[in-house]
Amino acid sequence: MTPADLADVIVSAVRAAVMDGAIDVAVPATVPVERPKNPEHGDYASPAALQLAKAARRAPREVAELLADRLRKDPGIATVDVAGPGFLNIKLASDALGEVARVIVRAGEAYGRAPERRGTRVNVEFVSANPTGPVTLASTRWATVGDALVRIFDAAGYDTAAEYYVNDAGVQIARFGASVLAAAKGEPTPEDGYHGAYIAEIAASVLAEHPDLLAGDDAAALAVTTRDGLALMLAEITATLEGFGVHFDVWKSERSMHDAGELEAAVVDLRAQGHVYEADGAVFLRTTDFGDDKDRALIKSDGQPTYFTADAAYYRDKRRRGFEKIVMLLGADHHGYVGRLKALAACYGDNPDESLDVIIGQLVTLSRGGEPVKMSKRAGNFLTLADLVDVVGVDAARYSLVRSSIDSSLDLDLDLIARQTNDNPVIYVQYAHARIASLLRNAAALGITPANGPGAVLDGIDVSLLAHPREGDLLRALGELPTVVASAASLRAPHRVARYLEELAGTYHRFNDTAACRVLPRGDEEPTPLTGARLLLVEATKVVLANGLRLLGVSAPERM
Repeated sequence: MTPADLADVIVSAVRAAVMDGAIDVAVPATVPVERPKNPEHGDYASPAALQLAKAARRAPREVAELLADRLRKDPGIATVDVAGPGFLNIKLASDALGEVARVIVRAGEAYGRAPERRGTRVNVEFVSANPTGPVTLASTRWATVGDALVRIFDAAGYDTAAEYYVNDAGVQIARFGASVLAAAKGEPTPEDGYHGAYIAEIAASVLAEHPDLLAGDDAAALAVTTRDGLALMLAEITATLEGFGVHFDVWKSERSMHDAGELEAAVVDLRAQGHVYEADGAVFLRTTDFGDDKDRALIKSDGQPTYFTADAAYYRDKRRRGFEKIVMLLGADHHGYVGRLKALAACYGDNPDESLDVIIGQLVTLSRGGEPVKMSKRAGNFLTLADLVDVVGVDAARYSLVRSSIDSSLDLDLDLIARQTNDNPVIYVQYAHARIASLLRNAAALGITPANGPGAVLDGIDVSLLAHPREGDLLRALGELPTVVASAASLRAPHRVARYLEELAGTYHRFNDTAACRVLPRGDEEPTPLTGARLLLVEATKVVLANGLRLLGVSAPERM
């Protein structure tokens, strides 16, 4: 019985109490079920009675006793105690707890995923760095967290799309093109231009494609270096992110919105909502009506749209594409954007608390031996994703960047995350998976039927034999994955999956290192029914570790 199954049993107990007139409340769709901090309190605990007491107009302990009486009749429940103000402390029957392992192995890659789709479309926009240079270290964090969020949203039942907003219009693109042209001419970089060896590399590529580039006038040459330089930079960004395991479903061009008249259409729509006014020859959106610190200009006095107009058009575009929830990951320097974006959503007539979620992430720095890591030789004045991967690899980089809450700044110790030892968190988790894979290979070599065999084999395993406290600890931990996934999606917190995996790996290592929980027979010993039950348990652990690592975009190695 998983925590979700137990929640259903408690809901059924509430329904039964309502039907026989013991309490008068609306039957909830589900109730919280959690592992108690003290295992002596039972396998699981629920505050359901406390939540129902007010509506029932009864004391919480009284409601808890009513529910406990009904729960004790369930064959999968061994004991139910009412604790404190009205908590239900529940101990499962040994076969009901052991059934978690069978459920997991049967489900395989589907375990931890929501059983049904929610029918809600979510757009997650992340990275979206200006295409004027390689992917920076800061953007690497957004890439890691954003990609994990997309995977977690999908597992939680949302229809999710990952999106990159290409800022290919505006002053920075003109400066980029001018910098490439200067490099092609062998001239110094413009004062406000882009530096770094990558600019010279792009210039060389453009010259190789257009050998007569410098024979014409500068305006024509600038158009080529801007267009082709941008295409080359975007191709590199795409390849770098794909190599890092980050895939985008949509690459949305800002320039395409300008060309299609979408900025003008956004102003028309906002005007129709009654929030646009003119002053001093400019056009403004009255965002202060919805909590912004000042109204935002849409059209400048010279008739040109502002950056905020592009933001307005982009929000409108996402909503017109049918996304009900828009999630945006922005850097720490964009904190001031939250209020204006929320106000923008409200100006369109949306409830921003429902349609828009802006997540602000903090910066990441690298150190080695207590000293900051020097700047990138290729990029010039910043560190890149490629720099990090070159040193530690994709798995270590991704795991290290996702295991801490994004709203806290992060200093990565390169010496630690490159270390192939158990004090490196990603190695600790991956080693648990590889250790299980090795154990299962040894079982196969001994001719013992693998736990992931045909259905008849799984049905024949006696899970009630998994009665050792270490086995119980492991089973309870395994049952938590669906709850962890749902919580990580709800709180936009993929680091919860990483911390769960570390706890699970530790629980498995303690189980495997306990002499009384030895899985395989030794010497001339014959396999017993307990051997099969424990093989099922370790196979279930392997499934959960692999599924959790997959949510983070990290591999689950069979050998280490």
